[in-house]
Amino acid sequence: QVSAKDLETKKYLKDLHVPGMSVGKTGLERKLDEKIIGKIGFQRYEVNAFGKRVKQIQINEGQAGESYKTTLDFEVQKYTNELLKDKAAAVCVMDVYNGDIVSMVSSPTFEPNEFVHGLEKNYWNSLIKNELRPLTNKTISGLYPPGSTIKTLVALSALENGVIKPLDTFRCKGKIELYGEKFHCWEKDGHGIVNLRKGIQRSCDVYFYELARRLGIDPIERVAKKFGLGRPSIPGAFEEKKGLIPGRDWKRANLDAAWQTGETLIAGIGQGYMLVTPIQLAVMTARLANGGKAVTPQLLMKPQNASNTNDDLVSVDANGAENNDIQVDPAHIKLMHKAMTSVVNDPDGTAFGSRFNLNGVASAGKTGTVQVRRISKDERESGIIPNEELDWHLRDHALFVGFAPVKNPKYSVAVVVEHGGSGSKVAAPIAQKLLKMALERDREPLKIKTASAAKFNKTKKNTAGTA
Repeated sequence: QVSAKDLETKKYLKDLHVPGMSVGKTGLERKLDEKIIGKIGFQRYEVNAFGKRVKQIQINEGQAGESYKTTLDFEVQKYTNELLKDKAAAVCVMDVYNGDIVSMVSSPTFEPNEFVHGLEKNYWNSLIKNELRPLTNKTISGLYPPGSTIKTLVALSALENGVIKPLDTFRCKGKIELYGEKFHCWEKDGHGIVNLRKGIQRSCDVYFYELARRLGIDPIERVAKKFGLGRPSIPGAFEEKKGLIPGRDWKRANLDAAWQTGETLIAGIGQGYMLVTPIQLAVMTARLANGGKAVTPQLLMKPQNASNTNDDLVSVDANGAENNDIQVDPAHIKLMHKAMTSVVNDPDGTAFGSRFNLNGVASAGKTGTVQVRRISKDERESGIIPNEELDWHLRDHALFVGFAPVKNPKYSVAVVVEHGGSGSKVAAPIAQKLLKMALERDREPLKIKTASAAKFNKTKKNTAGTA
């Protein structure tokens, strides 16, 4: 219901004078509140001394509120919720060309109907004390280091700036030393001789330490922002976090310190100060998949009864998204496609175990495993403790970004599972199942998809707590 704060921030409510009116508090409902409500109608009558109506003087029928339809595919959205059950996680699936968001889920969620008529104290306490953070929309407000998912951009930047050629090789011995400080690869004994494709396929940290050292932080910062990281993805989204792509100027302004080369190496594998949201990772992957088009995510289709389409959350048509070219060499983008394809489809790829083949259609991607704790020298020598043996909050975050099909890409996906452990074992299987389902849904006749969603709506109330 309308609160005193709503009356202060939403001036249009003061003119409505309708007791008991409900208004949107967060997400799309907040953004579109005024347009959904419409304009209130009224009737005026002449009455006698006893209050009895004598005649009607004036009538104003008002104006019906606008109806909106999201770009979400109901069945994919439902399936995503099932895959994320009992996990602290976020998923975003989007069309790589027009930006339509097919699925956007934050887990765990909450029961929105509990908020309508006043919230029970016990239920509220269970929400705010839950370490899985059900009240946070992780897709747009969860901030995570991108981990190894950023390596495709680091490689792309190295190619664009002439730092390496595709067949240039480095030897990975399991670690690299810089000014007496050791920077370790996830593969303790190293990957041996590594070129660009193998570096991405096996996610070799030493290879990307070397690329980052040669590049410096400035080119990494520039390419990351070009591909949508460190800036809002959805125009007009109130709860969306900007994230952080660090650089020299940022560190000087915020920490009053000079940028160090060691920090560049850490940024080269997507850790350190760097923070992104899951939807930014989906945008990054979409822009790689579509050949370097600056596609922007869209949550809404054209209003069904609206007179105009100027809303900044609305996709006007299939070509209505921002599709400006990012200035990158198409040949370099193709190299990223081949490397990401090998991640999923080659036996040595980190996501080979979760690959699919849908009548000859395959996917591409990049895994990521993000440390949330510092590993000591003693632990490295004695053996790193497996994630499964650690307390939940000490386990690594699991990430995966990908697109499908490999030829003529259609969808990108980003999956983040908080403290899930390995990106290849936890996040990649979720992403592959969603890409496969999205492609299968494309092959179904529209009337079948619509009927299926309608049938489900009749039997189940709204369960999406985070719009």
